[in-house]
Amino acid sequence: MKEEKVRKMVREGYGKIAKAEKCGCGCGCGSQVSKQIGYTSDELRSVPEGADLGLGCGNPTALASLREGETVIDLGSGAGLDCFLAAKKVGSAGRVIGVDMTPEMLDKARANCRKSGYKNVEFRLGEIENLPIADNTADVVISNCVINLSPEKQRVFNEAFRVLKPGGRMLISDMVLLKPIPETVKKSVLGYIACVSGAEMKTEYLKLIANAGFKEVHVVEETPLSAELVFSDATVEAMIKEMSLTKELAEELVTPVVSVKISATKPSE
Repeated sequence: MKEEKVRKMVREGYGKIAKAEKCGCGCGCGSQVSKQIGYTSDELRSVPEGADLGLGCGNPTALASLREGETVIDLGSGAGLDCFLAAKKVGSAGRVIGVDMTPEMLDKARANCRKSGYKNVEFRLGEIENLPIADNTADVVISNCVINLSPEKQRVFNEAFRVLKPGGRMLISDMVLLKPIPETVKKSVLGYIACVSGAEMKTEYLKLIANAGFKEVHVVEETPLSAELVFSDATVEAMIKEMSLTKELAEELVTPVVSVKISATKPSE
């Protein structure tokens, strides 16, 4: 698929999710699922209602060891869940910037921010391949199940490297492949929104991070997604119907998709 077509359909798909307040990333839905992928009950209670749309595949803030006064950038910030969690950890002296290309998600995140009185969080409209942020801004870049949606992943990692300060770190949760998936799935519009069609082979994904200049690239954790979790997602269910798949074939297709948590650092100058 052409890059602009991918962006358009992802933007439209996630715009509908934001308006409907339903999940759609192959990862399940609601606080119960969020607990399964690494969020604690206390964390979920601490954020504004509506910030958790069940769109993640991990909890990058749990890995980031955020410190008071740090600046954090969240790539594909959605309704703001990870931004709000990061804001509590960096404190009033810190700063969190969420970037998302979907206006409806930004509206939701900004409304959540206003009603809960966050002073150290802002949300910017932009593509993660072209971040609206100056060089050497952040101590930490995080992202949660978003980079797989990009048709230009190398540019995403190049941009993450650019906006990090020397010595800064990147902590991401994402979906990758352990083996190739059929072309029919890769071309599915719903497959993209469900975080399946755009997923990269794990070895290639790690190579792209290293190509951007990052060092100490490590897979901190790798977790197969349970069939129950995957098939509870409305977008995955719609994709299965669209492609007329049996449950057995659908399970075979999603088996290569795993959730990974990855850490990397930008070398100090």
